[in-house]
Amino acid sequence: MNSPSPAGPAPAGHRNPHAAGLRHVLTHLVTPLLMCIGMGLAYLGAFANPSPHHLPVAVVGSGQSAQVLAQTLNDRSGGDLAVRTVTDRAQAVDQLRHQDIFGAYVMAAQPADAGKATDKGKVKGEAAEGAGAARGPELLVATAGSDTTASAVEKTFTPVAARQGQPLKITDVAPTAPDDPTGQGIFFLLVAISIGSYASVAVIGGAGSVLPMRLRALVAAGTSLVVSVIGVLLAGPVFHLVEHGLWGLWAMAWLYSAGILGIGIGLHTFLKRWTTLGVMALFVMLNFTSSGGVFRPELQNGFFAALHSFWNGAGFVEGVRSHVYFAGHGLAGHAVTLVLWLLVGAAMVAVAAAAEAGRRRSEEAATARAAAVAAAAVAATVPEPQPARPGGRGPHGTGATPAERAAEEEMEETVAV
Repeated sequence: MNSPSPAGPAPAGHRNPHAAGLRHVLTHLVTPLLMCIGMGLAYLGAFANPSPHHLPVAVVGSGQSAQVLAQTLNDRSGGDLAVRTVTDRAQAVDQLRHQDIFGAYVMAAQPADAGKATDKGKVKGEAAEGAGAARGPELLVATAGSDTTASAVEKTFTPVAARQGQPLKITDVAPTAPDDPTGQGIFFLLVAISIGSYASVAVIGGAGSVLPMRLRALVAAGTSLVVSVIGVLLAGPVFHLVEHGLWGLWAMAWLYSAGILGIGIGLHTFLKRWTTLGVMALFVMLNFTSSGGVFRPELQNGFFAALHSFWNGAGFVEGVRSHVYFAGHGLAGHAVTLVLWLLVGAAMVAVAAAAEAGRRRSEEAATARAAAVAAAAVAATVPEPQPARPGGRGPHGTGATPAERAAEEEMEETVAV
């Protein structure tokens, strides 16, 4: 006798017990893979090849030599630099502290130049300092605005000084805090506050989904307050990134965090499990890369440079820089940016609350219809006693008509679907 072949088809329930689990895992792997692609495109697109684009710098001097040097640098840069001339060193320092320029080259003065006077007998601006003695070229920078930008300016003007055969003196007119020599501590503070904010979105939106939206919004406001306080403690007492202006930093941190939480909670109503990917795209991929914390927009391509003008991370980083290092110049515009993002978050919460209220009304109406159909179905199955009267209908004459029964069955099918 031949033994039965084991190669026959397996029962449907035993074909592959792990197939459903594998499909489930592969489906959920889509999110981290999209994160990988998005982070790669964002970070490499923003940071891979930094180079100046219309970087505003100045040549200090009112003579023809200063104008010739400025024009030469403009022509040779091919649009990388936007070189202007300023009359004296004090004006250059003022423009640096207003972040109108990011470097100023003070040309070397020779002994003969120091004694030259104008028609009115006044010493020329470019020879006023160190009159009677030779003065080497000097480059003025403001590292608090961006250490990488200051380095790019230094690389630009060092060859210019070398052609004059003199060493270049570097003067920092806006240095950073001693415990933050590169000035990038503010950027990493942004990272910490951002992670605390958008990670809380998943908790409040997921675990808090049973709560009404107004309570979730209150929890979000409280969470943003805690996150901002943590940020201030890290920036001040713990790491000494900021030596003064902690109240202003706290206010901007709270605005920034509250905006992220509001937008994230609002999006959770619509995106559900895709919320994490959505907030990472908004507040990591596009946010960190355009904040100016590593490279200012003058060293980035047009896309990230454009985002820098209105994105919330840029509002926070540049706002803190303006507040702490540049005497508040430009702070109002950055604060407005953070307030507008907070208003967008409030609007998202309001829209989500309205959408959830509409869903609840629809569900309640569907439940009421289902209850009515069920009650009608039960009533239809209970025979009512019929009075015995001549000409009256017997038990078979009682109940719904065929049309009514058809309508009832149609409603039951609709509710079930």
